[in-house]
Amino acid sequence: MAFTVSLFFTPLAAKFFRRLKAGQPIRTDGPQTHLGKKGTPTMGGVVFIGATVLAYLSGHAVLAALPEGYNRPQGFTATGIVLLGLFVCMGLVGFVDDFLKVRRKNSGGLNKRGKLVGQIIVAGVFGWVALYYTGSIKLTVASDRLSFVRDIDWLQLSRIGAVVMFIFVVIATSNGVNLTDGLDGLATGASIMALSAYVVIAFWQYRHWCYGEHPANYCYMVRDPLEVALVAGAAAGACFGFLWWNTSPAQIFMGDTGALGLGGLIGGLALATKTIMLLPILGALFVIVTFSVIIQITSFKLTRRRVFRMAPLQHHFELAGWSEVNIVVRFWIIAGIGVAIGLGLFYADFLKVVG
Repeated sequence: MAFTVSLFFTPLAAKFFRRLKAGQPIRTDGPQTHLGKKGTPTMGGVVFIGATVLAYLSGHAVLAALPEGYNRPQGFTATGIVLLGLFVCMGLVGFVDDFLKVRRKNSGGLNKRGKLVGQIIVAGVFGWVALYYTGSIKLTVASDRLSFVRDIDWLQLSRIGAVVMFIFVVIATSNGVNLTDGLDGLATGASIMALSAYVVIAFWQYRHWCYGEHPANYCYMVRDPLEVALVAGAAAGACFGFLWWNTSPAQIFMGDTGALGLGGLIGGLALATKTIMLLPILGALFVIVTFSVIIQITSFKLTRRRVFRMAPLQHHFELAGWSEVNIVVRFWIIAGIGVAIGLGLFYADFLKVVG
């Protein structure tokens, strides 16, 4: 459902935004090859966010028709609300940024403080829900402990500290995806890999779920794992449909609408599956790109010298003469390696205990 809606509605959205003259402003101090992208419509994230929500509703209709005995979500769950809330509301912060860029005809958009405040408010609201609401099963969406492939008992935080951690993870991931965006299809493809990894993780947790009359010998104490898999699968499918039109040469960009939304969702998935410290491995490309910006800024402030020709890292390779397609494919390979290692570590932990 998500793939189909995104595949067929993305070109319609591109035409609509082009008529509104909602083209992505291009930085004049960046790679000169980007000047040819001037006028390409932005805010395409609206399409795959909407497709994900629609697919989520359709998925619940299917789950409601399953026979009795399945550990299916009973109606809409707190987990689904938190994950989709992060996706939609982080996307809304990005939409405001995109709208201001288009209106002002420059790449400024929201100032850094305004964007950060918006992200903190969104992450804080859903972090409070994730850590304070328990529902009928007496289990919160997120945990007050740090986690790798499951909660680490001796790394417990206060409830307020856990909310702060929730905010930090969501903001860090949303900004990581946003920094990775900038080449046709790069952030979309990398996000698909991360989302697909969380489909696998969440469904595996569902098949070995502690909640129920007959829990497995080795189980995962998480809330609504099938719901997590449903949301992650819908978002991955929606991004696949969007990638058809976003790959080089892109007919539409996701904009901050899509990048901040995807980052917020991926961060939320890590918190809901209790794989916080596994996230930097699954999202290795986002981490590498983010650190390239941190290194560049730190080096320039301390020594007045730049380590890279331009940050984020993908633009360094553009200025070094690499073609855009080569950069995207090679960065996708890095993202895929991170996902493979992350899933391997997750499964190895299971085998260690079961074996």
